[in-house]
Amino acid sequence: MPQASQAYVHKPFDKAGQFLDGLDADAAAELVTAAADVVLILDADGVIRDLALIGKEMMGLGCQEWIGKPWIQTVTTESKAKIEDLLTRKIDQNADSVRWRHVNHPMADRADLPLSYSVVQVHRKTKGKADQISHSVAFGRDLRGQVALQQRLVTAQQSMERDYWRLRQVETRYRLLFQMASEPVLILEGSIDKLEEANPAAHELFGEPSRLPGWTLLSSLDVPSQAAVRDMLDRLRASGRADPCTIRLVDATQDMVVAASQFRQENTLHFLLRFTRPFDAVAPSMSTSKRQLLQVMESAPDALVVTDLDGRILSANRAFLDLGQLASEDQARGEVLEKWLGRTGVDFRVLLTNLRQHGSVRLFATQMRGEYGSTSEVEISAVAVNTGSQRCLGFTIRDVGRRLGIETRSSKELPRSASQMTELVGRLPLKDIVRETTDLIEQLCIEAALELTGDNRASAAEMLGLSRQSLYIKLRRFGILEGVSEDTH
Repeated sequence: MPQASQAYVHKPFDKAGQFLDGLDADAAAELVTAAADVVLILDADGVIRDLALIGKEMMGLGCQEWIGKPWIQTVTTESKAKIEDLLTRKIDQNADSVRWRHVNHPMADRADLPLSYSVVQVHRKTKGKADQISHSVAFGRDLRGQVALQQRLVTAQQSMERDYWRLRQVETRYRLLFQMASEPVLILEGSIDKLEEANPAAHELFGEPSRLPGWTLLSSLDVPSQAAVRDMLDRLRASGRADPCTIRLVDATQDMVVAASQFRQENTLHFLLRFTRPFDAVAPSMSTSKRQLLQVMESAPDALVVTDLDGRILSANRAFLDLGQLASEDQARGEVLEKWLGRTGVDFRVLLTNLRQHGSVRLFATQMRGEYGSTSEVEISAVAVNTGSQRCLGFTIRDVGRRLGIETRSSKELPRSASQMTELVGRLPLKDIVRETTDLIEQLCIEAALELTGDNRASAAEMLGLSRQSLYIKLRRFGILEGVSEDTH
């Protein structure tokens, strides 16, 4: 907000008597009015006897109602002390400054009117007597533009402070996760030779040399691994995606898998490298059969996905990546499975609800959507794992598109039971199911009529209330003309 009190050093006219002595009252009034947005004429008791306003906007604020009222009664409570100061202040003849005070006038149905006032006392000259103070003139400057600008400045500053603290909190969380991550993580600045940051797990993996200035990742890799990492980063820089590659550290006996992603910060490209161990090295305490089971799940032709209780992907095998048209597991990790699963957005919620209620779901029919628009008919079996330190959900997703196509081509017969009809739910829209149900009823009625009439189409048409031509068209449509004897006319 503006300062409550301001003092401006001023230089008075040197020849005021020479140039301004002959001014009449109208000219003096015009000069006074032009010098401020609001001019108040005050008597010795501080009552407003007249006023002048500049601009239509000021005239529409109701300031004319101040006439006849004490000036101190036209301002807000916190401004009354400032008015008293302006009215009672003695003018020092040797003063070299003009005092301005910020005052607020309450306005009906709108915000207060901020004005900056300075008061000048007018002396009346009387022959043979000392000059007497006859009245005072209060000059007011409109501060609404300045107040609005300062308010925007304060709002912008508060917004910047909120953003700053939000970024500080995000950075703190990032630092905590980065430092506590069990997997080695490196951040490279635009080039494989420029290490920007490494977490404690990375320093433990690469040893003390990684803490020294000038250390590079390539210095810790064997020659084939250096080429593999360079190629991976080149592909990542060119297309935004790159498959993980297998590397080996110098003098190491076990391979490691490194996955890379990129991000931009301050117009500079950065690479984030995450190092993991293959299944054989992840859990050395596991039995051979358990490790083999993990390898089988990773290589299984059916898609296998593990999510948290909200459906966010924790792990997925290669078959799921193929169905989802994904280049690496990193693209799926952390995303909701619903992004790729479900026809209408309802399927996945129904699946999760049943899974939470019953603990398992079998042969749930839906669709799988690929990253580039492909769709596949799939069946899902799922289970909720509620034991252990981290509860999770497991999904088996099987592509049944080929099987459905073979079944459709191998038989022209429609479903004959309610259970077969309900199997279409989730695979076909409702209008298609209704149409197929109608076709089924028509076909069954025609076959029953032919059977009752001994395959006499004329009698069957009469029984069904159809013309013989309409019946003939439906016979051909349903493919039951074969074996039907010609009727006699």
